[in-house]
Amino acid sequence: MKISSRFTVATHILSLIATEELPLTSEQIAGSVNTNAVVIRRISGQLKKAGLIAVRAGTGGATLLKPLDEITLLEVYKAVDSVADGELFQFHDNPNPNCHVGAHIQTAMEDTLREAQLAMENVLADKKMADIVNAIRLEFT
Repeated sequence: MKISSRFTVATHILSLIATEELPLTSEQIAGSVNTNAVVIRRISGQLKKAGLIAVRAGTGGATLLKPLDEITLLEVYKAVDSVADGELFQFHDNPNPNCHVGAHIQTAMEDTLREAQLAMENVLADKKMADIVNAIRLEFT
């Protein structure tokens, strides 16, 4: 099991929009991500709802609404991955309550997993989309 790829696709979308001079259509973005344009439209809709991009229907394309240095990776993550506080990790259903481990595993791990999610979110909050785009630009220059 992995965390959803919506976050990395969203950073791909934002990076591509930032590095192109003209607004990009979902088909053009889908070509770069190598996925279906429907997936791009769905994630773009979430980014639009979060106020990160503007999307014009048809061949209008997508444009950024905020400078890259004002967009944190945590903002992108929260825009596309609806993981509530303390719910990044899911416990397996119905551990055996008659087992000494099964009866206590969730309680024993809750604080650690909440701390792990907070640590991840703190890292994402410290990074900006500008950091990602600058790293990409270094690779292709």
